[in-house]
Formats: sequence, structure tokens, C-alpha cells
Amino acid sequence: MESKNPSQSRTTMTDMVLPSETNPLNNLFGGELLARMDRAASIAARRHSRRITVTASVNHVAFNQSVPVGSVLTVDAAVSRAFRTSMEVYIDVWMEDRFTGERSKANEAIYTFVAVDEAGKPTEVPVLVPETALEIERFEGALRRKQLSLVLANKMKPNEATELKALFTAD
Repeated sequence: MESKNPSQSRTTMTDMVLPSETNPLNNLFGGELLARMDRAASIAARRHSRRITVTASVNHVAFNQSVPVGSVLTVDAAVSRAFRTSMEVYIDVWMEDRFTGERSKANEAIYTFVAVDEAGKPTEVPVLVPETALEIERFEGALRRKQLSLVLANKMKPNEATELKALFTAD
């Protein structure tokens, strides 16, 4: 299986926030944003794996800035690390000010997807090779996040984290 880099999975979705998607304060519903992020991340995971992908977990979501009605919202997703059958997808959400056109980072999230075959069984995915400084930072962070997740789920002891790191970083 040939390795891939994050740019091969990059997915960008841009849309306007409509009144029916907002709360009483005229800001985008959090659930609507989660759905948009899930769709973009799913496409990124599928582009990397070329398989059907399913959301395994939403590992982190930061609602840093409310998104008012009428804003142009861009969801940018890319695979940040591939494990055996799973992929971590990092999502950045950008908001374009409706009056000035200035773009600012509004939110971010990290999702995990699993590639599956036609029978729904997990299947292997290509190795990810980061290229830019940001891609390398996110790639390295993904291993620490996976280790923490396994420790919290009692699937790994804290001292085994170093062994896991060696397993995924050995060439």
C-alpha cells in the first residue's frame, strides 16, 4: 500500500450560515457545526483510505468563537495521522466576517475514523507521511492523543505508552 501525505486528503467545504441553522442569539447551532465538521472529516478520511469510513469518535471540539447568521464558514479537514485501520482527522473552522471579509479561526476539532470493507469490518489504511511543520506537529500529537485515549479506556497502562510510541515510530 502506497503512503500518502495530508494534502491528498485535504477537504474544504464553504457555506453560509442561514437563519434556520441558528439559535435564539442568531449564532450557528453547535450541533450544526458538528455535522459540518463530520461531513468534511469523513470525506478527508475516505480520500486517504479510499474505503468507506465511519466516525469512531469525536476526540476534541473547541467552540472558541460564535458564528453569527450570514457568516461565510469554511471547514478545512485533513488526515493528521493514520494508524492500522483508523485515522485521526484534524479540522479547522474559519469564519469570514460578513462586513469586512476578514477571515479568522473560529473553531477546531479532532475526529477519529475507521476504514471498513463492504462487510463493515475494519481494513488497513495507507501510512501517512507529513510534510509541513504543522503537519508534523499534528502527526506527533496524534500518537500522544491515541495513547491517552487508550489509557483512559483502560486498554493500556500508562507505562505502555512509551512502547506504543516506539511501535509507531520505528522504521
